[in-house]
Amino acid sequence: MSGTSAGSAAAPCRFAHYFVICGIDTETGLEPDELAALHRWLEADRQGRDPDTASAGKTHCLTDAMTSVCPFSPQLCMPKGLSFRTQADQREPQFHSFIITKEDGSRTYGFVHTFYEEVTSPQICSAMQTLYQMHNAEQTNAASSSSSSSSSMDSLASSLDDGYSPTSSSSSSLSRAAGSYDSSRDTLYVSKALCLITPMPFMHACRRFLAQMHSAVIAATAPPLPLESYVYNILYEVPLPALGRSLKFHGIYESIVCQRPGPGELPLADFPLAEAFSLLGVENLVQVFTCTLLEMQILLYSQDYQRLMTVAEGITTLLFPFQWQHVYVPILPASLLHFLDAPVPYLMGLQSKEGTDRSKLELPQEANLCFVDIDNHSIELPEDFPQFPNKTEFIQELTEVLLSFGFSANTGAPPRTRSSPGSTSSTPGRERKSATLRQLEDDGRNGNLAGEELVVLELLQGNATLERLQALTKRTGVTVARVEALRAGVKGQPTDGGNQTGGEEEELRNAKLNVQLREVFASRFTTMFADYESFVIQSAPDLESWLTNREQMHNFDKASFLSDQPEPYLPFLSHFIETQMFATFIDNKIMSQWEEKEPMLHVFDTRIDKARLYNIRAPSLRSSCYQRCSILKESAQAIEQRLMKIDHTAIHPHLLDMKIGQGKYEQGFFPKLQTEVLNTGPSNNKWCHKATTAQRRKDRHRQQTEHLTLDNDLKEKYMQEARSLGKNLRQPKLSDLSPAVIAQTNWKFVEGLLKECRMKTKRMLVEKMGREAVELGHGEASITGLEENTLIASLCDLLERIWSHGLQVKQGKSALWSHLLHYQAREEMLAQQADSPAPRFLERRKSDSSIAMPSLRVSLIQDMRHIQSMSEIKTDVGRARAWIRLSLEKKLLSQHLKQLLSRQALTKKLYKRYAFLRCEEEKEQFLFHLLSLNAVDYFCFTSVFTTIMIPYRVVIIPIKKLSNAMTTSNPWVCVSGELGDSGIMQIPKNVLEMTFDCQNLGKLTTVQLGHDNAGLLAKWLVDCVMVRNEITGHTYRFPCGRWLGKGVDDGSLERVLIGELVLPSGEDDSARACRTPPLQRSPSQGRHISITSLTGRDTKLNSAQIQEGIGEAVNNIIKHFHKPEKERGSLTVLLCGENSLVAALEQFFHHGFKSARLFQKTVFVWDFVEKAVAYMESADQVGDLQETTEAMKMTCQSLCHYFNAINSTSRNIGKDGKFQLLVCLGARDRLLPQWLPLLVECPVILQMYEDTAMLRDPSTLNTLISVLETLHDFSITLEASLVKGINL
Repeated sequence: MSGTSAGSAAAPCRFAHYFVICGIDTETGLEPDELAALHRWLEADRQGRDPDTASAGKTHCLTDAMTSVCPFSPQLCMPKGLSFRTQADQREPQFHSFIITKEDGSRTYGFVHTFYEEVTSPQICSAMQTLYQMHNAEQTNAASSSSSSSSSMDSLASSLDDGYSPTSSSSSSLSRAAGSYDSSRDTLYVSKALCLITPMPFMHACRRFLAQMHSAVIAATAPPLPLESYVYNILYEVPLPALGRSLKFHGIYESIVCQRPGPGELPLADFPLAEAFSLLGVENLVQVFTCTLLEMQILLYSQDYQRLMTVAEGITTLLFPFQWQHVYVPILPASLLHFLDAPVPYLMGLQSKEGTDRSKLELPQEANLCFVDIDNHSIELPEDFPQFPNKTEFIQELTEVLLSFGFSANTGAPPRTRSSPGSTSSTPGRERKSATLRQLEDDGRNGNLAGEELVVLELLQGNATLERLQALTKRTGVTVARVEALRAGVKGQPTDGGNQTGGEEEELRNAKLNVQLREVFASRFTTMFADYESFVIQSAPDLESWLTNREQMHNFDKASFLSDQPEPYLPFLSHFIETQMFATFIDNKIMSQWEEKEPMLHVFDTRIDKARLYNIRAPSLRSSCYQRCSILKESAQAIEQRLMKIDHTAIHPHLLDMKIGQGKYEQGFFPKLQTEVLNTGPSNNKWCHKATTAQRRKDRHRQQTEHLTLDNDLKEKYMQEARSLGKNLRQPKLSDLSPAVIAQTNWKFVEGLLKECRMKTKRMLVEKMGREAVELGHGEASITGLEENTLIASLCDLLERIWSHGLQVKQGKSALWSHLLHYQAREEMLAQQADSPAPRFLERRKSDSSIAMPSLRVSLIQDMRHIQSMSEIKTDVGRARAWIRLSLEKKLLSQHLKQLLSRQALTKKLYKRYAFLRCEEEKEQFLFHLLSLNAVDYFCFTSVFTTIMIPYRVVIIPIKKLSNAMTTSNPWVCVSGELGDSGIMQIPKNVLEMTFDCQNLGKLTTVQLGHDNAGLLAKWLVDCVMVRNEITGHTYRFPCGRWLGKGVDDGSLERVLIGELVLPSGEDDSARACRTPPLQRSPSQGRHISITSLTGRDTKLNSAQIQEGIGEAVNNIIKHFHKPEKERGSLTVLLCGENSLVAALEQFFHHGFKSARLFQKTVFVWDFVEKAVAYMESADQVGDLQETTEAMKMTCQSLCHYFNAINSTSRNIGKDGKFQLLVCLGARDRLLPQWLPLLVECPVILQMYEDTAMLRDPSTLNTLISVLETLHDFSITLEASLVKGINL
């Protein structure tokens, strides 16, 4: 294959930069393919063989010795190399396009027209016949190793199996072909490609120009001018259309029109979106679009190159105002499959072979992969996939736009072009094409007009009676909607003629449909991000300081932005604002202060300003109501006006000063062009002059301002570092594919993964510890539970990508879980070989002086078994993520992964030499970054897997010194958490430790402990209760320090204990200093409630301290309600725990309480309340309350009613428990401030309180009432364990 190209240094003003011809080089002939050799080198490396000896085997590959001055790989013009045909095969011309993305993100487009030309060289015909015979012999002799043979003959297989039966493998089709070609009998044809390289995606114009060029070659008469004139004209004399203008230039037989959007319109996009919708379906395309927004790995899969380009360009076009920031290769050559190993987000297109089973396609990683099977109209989505906001209404609006252009209900009809571009089918052409078309039409999932509807329409149109009836209905003003809809559907489909007939009408229709579909997508972003500017943080004074400190700066107030969004939008938006495309968008916004605004950002901001001007956003703020696009007609009219009224006509092609006699016309053969004429453009071309002048002006401006700004190299360095990790890996170089370059690329991937790990762990720590500072009373909250979950999901994705990098052989969709399974199998095998005894399970402990919670053994294998036993998780990806969350919650993630990677023999077996996990220094740094996450507490496993069964262990610790540790009664316990309770469980006698299985209770909040008062020793003094989650290892301590029994303490037979999370003993002081603040707990042993114990202590609180305690308790409750609902935790600890509202009010009521015992009986606060209520009830009966107001009567009645309901409960909660319950119910029902004056006015207070008591001080009482009234703004909900048995 040889290539020639015409064109000079790319001028930004020209329509096309290069014209390229690729075909067979008759002088060089057939030579080995360098890409195939590289493919063998990579395969040898994967299999562990010496790559240098991999090419020793005898192989035959068809390709070319291409040389070209055009700066792109010739494989893009002919991705499968040369194709050979005989006169019996299909030889229809084909069209496909490709894209070249440079390292700075700029793009160049290529458009290729491939046709077949007769081979006239006897040497090549003879060589081809020899190759056929040799390959046939190899297949016969090596049938058992057919797979390796076919892989070593990639180019030959790809060029030959296109022309033969698709039902067989490439090897068998080659064998059949070998017997079918005879150089003396058959005519041999070879593919040739004509290609235009353009700076902008003028697909329709380029396609029509190349088609006319080919028509001139096969026409019976020569074209009006030599072909050089037309090539020269489009390269040098056809300018780019100005913004908002249309341009007409001349092909060989007819003129061609193109247009360019104006500065306020959406950027140019010429690839037909209707075809993308028809191939995938509206819903599928929206799902793939969502995956692209969330920067997942997108792999497109199709036999047709043009379909790959159409879908890839369609999706990236719809991202406006955002731009894809990562690897973008819409057509990936088969020999470069190792690029799929890249552990970064990518959007790639892979050509499938006819008959290839999807299950046999080995992909390095699938955990975060969106696989798009274009030909079968199906997609495979990643797990934990958030839906696009208002997806249903969004799909409905898109469907209506398609319907308005005559496409069927769910999608557009498939394009019926004359040739299926890029597809090199191997069956007889027309039969296969019609079969595929019928399959597309009848595909229900694709939503096209079904074949049976076409039959109905044909029947209606062919029936004379029905036609007369229809005419009659029309005359009476009635239309048959069904028939009209069917007719419109068929009429709306492109005809088989494609661009040959009605090309301009088709182009106008596609352009109008394209812009309307894009406007619907753009409208969604305008609605969702209408107020984004309010949350942009612009803290740097100048560009230099911003670039220097980019990594340390927060550019966007994410927490505030999310709090301003409707609830249904949050799952999607919380993920999206973490993407690189959003970060780049915000960076561009900030840099627009100092530099010219990026064009797409300018258009987007203009639209937002216009919407704000018409006050569209205001009524829908924080509303999830769907807003339709309101500018569909205007956008389509702008396109139509430009195409109907041409603004500029380019210079006509003309004769050139060239040698006569060269390039003589010969029908069916493309002439050899005179490149010396085409390689130099006109010196007086005004378009080039204009560009040169503009460039000179820019250079002068740069020189003038250079001393005021950063050095360009330094600035570029800062910019590259400020961007995402994948930015400098955005596009793999297809031109240089040596092993050294591949090794360097993989090293960049390793460095990028390490940097990404450092940034993610740092972000998680800063955000988590920032919220903990808020809980300690410093600063403002900057993270929500949703954000935390997003960050952890992002960490899971990163770990999957690290474990997928450099895999030898992929097994299952999760590389991490596959590695864990290998490790588990090896450890279990070693344990069996060592014949180690089974681990002993801890027995229930009897009562002794050293009773405590037994330690929990740290085990990677045990954690895996916990995950494997969870029937709720069905996939390997889900199990891997659950294991990561569990390890993170247990603060064992770094330790577990270090243990996993310590088996170096296993790692070497599973991973290639360049894999991240085999880079020792980077691996150690990676584990160190993960170790830093142990400084904070996560509940990411407990809070996500809320329905699983979890084993809990309960240990009851009595105070043996002060009482019998054992009791003759029957004890019971009930454990409650944020997600529910265990129910009452009986504890076997003389047993202080038990285990039970229960559905996940979440974070534990309370324990109810009691007994039935049976037997002689029915008294129990309990120090505390310990409860442990046996999966996560979280241990909670519930202090008690009180008696349970009749006639002792306050007579309580059951108590509600408030818990605190116990810090693991293994944590060092540094971790202890920065860990999450503990939950409040039940009153410790030091807080005794009885009068004698209080008065007997010297540490009584004074009135100022008591008032301060009340204020702090109320303030904590108010702050609780100002947190996001999902972040509040348990209110019970703020009402009943240590330093809680109940504890503070008890201190208030105890102040000045007379300490004398009445007949040696301890007096409690509840006794005072009981006497006060008795007085009120007696006063009401004798009529003393007649003179009081109606409101006072209602308050008295409510207090008596609540008191009696609590006193008559079947629960034996004791006097202190009853007072606690009265306070909680009073706070819930907003009655506490009304009850306090009633208690003060009772004469009982004179008997039970001293004159100095705070309760008898009017000013202090009024202050307390005003403080408690601040709680009336909130709805307090009490935990079920507190109000059990109370019917109020």
